[in-house]
Amino acid sequence: MFELGTDGPSVIVAGIDGSDSSMRAAAYAAGLARRQGAKLALVYVQPLSAMGGADVGAAVMQAEQQVADKLLAEIREAAERVQEGQGVRWEFYSQPGDPYQGIVDLADRLKADGVVIGASQKAGHRLVGSVGVRLVKAGRWPVTVVP
Repeated sequence: MFELGTDGPSVIVAGIDGSDSSMRAAAYAAGLARRQGAKLALVYVQPLSAMGGADVGAAVMQAEQQVADKLLAEIREAAERVQEGQGVRWEFYSQPGDPYQGIVDLADRLKADGVVIGASQKAGHRLVGSVGVRLVKAGRWPVTVVP
């Protein structure tokens, strides 16, 4: 049944990792969110490293937190450049884990209406499958993969 005032998406999730492709995806998702009046949920999932001991693990976690902090700073800077009154309601989420599962968990928790992600630029994903391909195959939300 149609409800007045609820047509269109209310939450759009965008996965980012700092790559050019993911930043284009975030910009595309921000445009969608602005035009639709939706909230934009930007998520950076810090990949877990399977190698090394506790010292290496702590160093990797610290490096990943620095990446998350840098991404948040870039997002805040971009949001400030948008003119007053034309801004996008957005939230930033960062957590360690598997990127695919992290995006799925957040999209489920927020009851996302769509997911936007950058195309993978890693050669190995042609064999194993990229996060974007896995999200499309999950078939739980409309997924837009931005080149």
